[in-house]
Amino acid sequence: MHHHTFPADLVQAQRDWYATYRQLAGAAGTQTTVLRRRLVRLSVQVTAHPYWATVTDRGPAARMELKALAWDEAEGGPGQSRAAATGG
Repeated sequence: MHHHTFPADLVQAQRDWYATYRQLAGAAGTQTTVLRRRLVRLSVQVTAHPYWATVTDRGPAARMELKALAWDEAEGGPGQSRAAATGG
């Protein structure tokens, strides 16, 4: 299986997406609007990230790998080693 080295800001955006989604699931009232807007911004940040232009083959597999990596990190798992050390 090919492992990608994702930019740290991309991994962080995906991790933030998961955290925001969990917050939205438990939110009520006007907080839901703020969280939904943040979720949309994060979705755009992840899907429109310049990194995806460099992945010409296996793009869908790379996206799934990013999701798994960010999920592991969000849950306190061992996925951090594949994120790049720099912000971008």
